[in-house]
Amino acid sequence: MNTGLRITVFAAALAATFGAAYGVGGAVGPISPEPKSATHTGSEGHAAAGHKGKTAGHHEANGGGHEAEPPGGLEISTSGYMLDLKTPRVEAGKTTDLRFAVVQDGTGRKVTAYEREHGKDLHLIVASRDLTVYRHLHPTRAADGTWSTPVKLPEAGGYRVFADFKPKGGEALTLGADLAASGPYEPGELPERNTTAKVDGYEVKLRGALTPGKASELTLTVAQDGKPVRNLQPYLGAYGHLVALRSGDLAYLHVHPNGEPGDGKTKPGPEVSFTATAPSAGAYRLFLDFQHEGKVRTAAFTVHAGGAVGEAEKSAQARPAEGEDGHAH
Repeated sequence: MNTGLRITVFAAALAATFGAAYGVGGAVGPISPEPKSATHTGSEGHAAAGHKGKTAGHHEANGGGHEAEPPGGLEISTSGYMLDLKTPRVEAGKTTDLRFAVVQDGTGRKVTAYEREHGKDLHLIVASRDLTVYRHLHPTRAADGTWSTPVKLPEAGGYRVFADFKPKGGEALTLGADLAASGPYEPGELPERNTTAKVDGYEVKLRGALTPGKASELTLTVAQDGKPVRNLQPYLGAYGHLVALRSGDLAYLHVHPNGEPGDGKTKPGPEVSFTATAPSAGAYRLFLDFQHEGKVRTAAFTVHAGGAVGEAEKSAQARPAEGEDGHAH
């Protein structure tokens, strides 16, 4: 591709990204202010209800009955911290070293001290604007506070980067920034609603529904070659991790399972349950990461909060998320 055409395609990708963001208000209604804190339980190891005030990461509690909090990832800067994405664009189909830092507002100093959450100082999510591409990455941090990880995005277009972390002595945050992948660009559509996902010989079924403003239970059942998987392996301290992204603005919900390995009551499959609260009605894309036979796999679902799902849609099977090779450690 010559330079002139490459620039034109990249500009188109940027236009699509900002165009999607511009249209969000009409699609999902007013966006609540970004939350600015979340609390993680000590004994369970999972996220609990947020502190008073605004929070930037939406980590759900084990159990229900708590109020819905605004989702995270909509702001690049909040609570005195900013996500400095040093690689704002990459080339589609090419492995690129994605670099970024978390800096303190006002001083510009890079954060170097974190509290570990689920085995890592920081979790990085990269998702395409159409929610068909998903990566759950775990970058490495240099001594000066700069994070980096290789990433290969299969399609050109707009992406959103989410940094999920807890600075030492601070509150849990989720910050977001836009990323563009250059190359031939064709906008995609949100995959159809589905309650069954197939990936790499596994079949994962989703039971339960998201309810706007109310905690509800989601249960995912994992089977391999038609047989229930009863020996799931812990991945980052849990038998599964679920990320929910709202279609349109990609508002971020990081949901953790009810129970954890070694607590005396949580079985290693085939079911993994979560408690989640949708911040609003609308379409959401759910990404379940689970580990079995030494490999992490991702099952993806499209669900709608606040609306009934037809029988035909219940049996529809969306194509797997482009995320199986996106687990960097």
